[in-house]
Amino acid sequence: MEDRQALRRTFIEAWSRYQAGLPLEPQQDLIGKVVALHPEYQGLLESPEAVEGEFDGSDGQSNPFLHMSLHIAVREQLGLDRPPGVKAAFDDLLIRLQDPHRVEHEMIECLAAELWQAQRESRAPDEQVYLAALQQLRS
Repeated sequence: MEDRQALRRTFIEAWSRYQAGLPLEPQQDLIGKVVALHPEYQGLLESPEAVEGEFDGSDGQSNPFLHMSLHIAVREQLGLDRPPGVKAAFDDLLIRLQDPHRVEHEMIECLAAELWQAQRESRAPDEQVYLAALQQLRS
C-alpha cells in the first residue's frame, strides 16, 4: 500500500512542479509530459483523493496511474529500443497513424495484455509475445 501511495505522490509532485515551471529531474519531466497529454487526469492529481482513491475498474474507468505508468514504460522502452525492435514498431505505426499519442495507446494495449497474461500465468512477461503483438499492429 505504501508503494502505491509513494508512486502516486511522485505523480502529484511532478505534475505540480511541471505546471509551476519549476526545475524538474528527468523522471519528473517525463511524468509531467505524460500528464499534460491527459487533461482528464489533471484534476485528479490536484485532489485529495489521488493518493487514497481506489481505481479498481469497478466503475468502468481505468486506473489513471496505471494508464500513465504504461505511457512512461513505453517511452522508456522507446528510449532504449528495449526490447530490440520496439522503436521500429513505433516508427512504422507513427507513419500510418500520424499521432504519437495514439501510437503509444496502441502499444500500451499490447503491453498491458502481455503483462496481464504473464501475471495470470505467474511468469515473466515475454518480450517476443509483446513484439509479435506490435507486429500485428504494423500489418
